[in-house]
Amino acid sequence: LDAFAPTAAVPLCTIAETPRIPEHCIAYAYVLQWAKEFPDRKLDTDSPADMKWVYEKALKRANQFGIGGVTYMLTMGVVKNIIPAVASTNAIVSAVCVNEAMKVLSFCSQSLNTYMMYMGSEGIHSHTFVYEQKSTCPVCTTHVHRMALSPSTTLNALLQQLCEGEFRLKSPSVTSSSKTLYMRKPAALEKATKGNLDKPLNELINSGEELTITDPVFHDTSLQLVVTFE
Repeated sequence: LDAFAPTAAVPLCTIAETPRIPEHCIAYAYVLQWAKEFPDRKLDTDSPADMKWVYEKALKRANQFGIGGVTYMLTMGVVKNIIPAVASTNAIVSAVCVNEAMKVLSFCSQSLNTYMMYMGSEGIHSHTFVYEQKSTCPVCTTHVHRMALSPSTTLNALLQQLCEGEFRLKSPSVTSSSKTLYMRKPAALEKATKGNLDKPLNELINSGEELTITDPVFHDTSLQLVVTFE
């Protein structure tokens, strides 16, 4: 993750609470409001009518919280996660793929190991290097991560830090060694643990206690996190 810039995706643990930026309002409209009002129909991001509905709902929510900057173009960018691209980009990627395929088939040269960067803004330059394993990777190592927080920090604030910080989680759930603090699925368990989101951590866990964080980005693994109070 350190080699890639953060994406424009908005974490779910932020949009469901008090929004702070226009993107939160837009995500609330197309992730939560659409599912409630049209449970049997998937949002068509290529439909002007659907996108106009999302824009209007997002604008209404933004006005409720005094947030400016919600536009139709921004709505398109957030919902479709638009990344500007030109035809030459696709051509370069295709050429690299064909080149590597020829190496594998003919053994004419060393194949790529394991990363290539192409820079063409001021000329043509390509750079390759080998990715080494990160000793603190939450996916391929058993490293226990540590975080120092104020005892008054709420559980929801902790989840937001996990979403917006180095881990870039999407919809984390958290359990301690003795109880479930917050679980997003199933719906019954989410309802039973939702009240913990606004509670300070010192009412839920002890300083130095190890938490288990699960999230869709981890698939079959989990993040081990030790929280100590400052």
